[in-house]
Amino acid sequence: MAGVLAGHPLDTLRIRLQQPPPPASPGITAAPGRPASAASLLRGILRAEGPSALYRGMGAPLASVAFQNAMVFQVFAILSRSIDQPSSMSEPPSYTSVALAGVGTGALQTLILSPVELVKIRLQLEAAGQKHRRPGDHHGPVDMARDILRKEGVRGIYRGLAVTALRDAPAHGVYFWTYEYARERLHPGCRGHGGEQESLATMLVSGGLAGVASWVCCYPLDVVKSRLQAQGYPPRYRGIADCFRRSVREEGLPVLWRGLGTAVARAFVVNGAIFSAYELALRFLASSSNDQRLVMEEN
Repeated sequence: MAGVLAGHPLDTLRIRLQQPPPPASPGITAAPGRPASAASLLRGILRAEGPSALYRGMGAPLASVAFQNAMVFQVFAILSRSIDQPSSMSEPPSYTSVALAGVGTGALQTLILSPVELVKIRLQLEAAGQKHRRPGDHHGPVDMARDILRKEGVRGIYRGLAVTALRDAPAHGVYFWTYEYARERLHPGCRGHGGEQESLATMLVSGGLAGVASWVCCYPLDVVKSRLQAQGYPPRYRGIADCFRRSVREEGLPVLWRGLGTAVARAFVVNGAIFSAYELALRFLASSSNDQRLVMEEN
């Protein structure tokens, strides 16, 4: 939840930067203008809509992120141990099993993430030029989800599921592999149970690098996903391939990397915090369990 609070303003900038320009009016054939930079877009949002616009759509991920991350880390832990079956529980999983477990984890978590992302994106764009209704028609994530279900059905709430899975499966493989590799390089021996525990700085840097690597490898798919989920009904794009083809034809190849700088900056901060919180929570829970066991033995 702290990660969402810290990273949501940059996420709002990323989503708005990724959107296509509004269609030109009939009879007007103006050349497409240069896309706004993150800094100019931020100034425009603050001036026209106020600081609260940067946090619009935060309710949906905030309500689900604790359960989603708990599921992600638990599924990853189970899969990484199941794939190569190390001879001893004190041995860390191999890097291959870490990557494969990450792929499986990323694919499974899209069932939760895809509807949440769709509602979040629609709310983030509601007050911008990409809105589907008048400002004020939706008051929160529940209202938006109900409206999508009424107009587009269950298929509408899961729009973008396939491209989300295509993005998240390989991205999570890179994500967990990079984290495990980086922490071992920065603090040799920390992956084994007998090794010395890594420092907070190692957790922050390793988690940040993992987030950056996972976003860079999948970013073009994220642009396509954002555009598919932002469109209303009837849809502007017919599918993943059509969105990819039309976006490149109309705006050039750089469109697939638009907003990457904002995404990378957010990814380093948020994922450094996520991995640090995860590792520190595990240590705290383990120490609490050991303290209780000692008290029981003394009694």
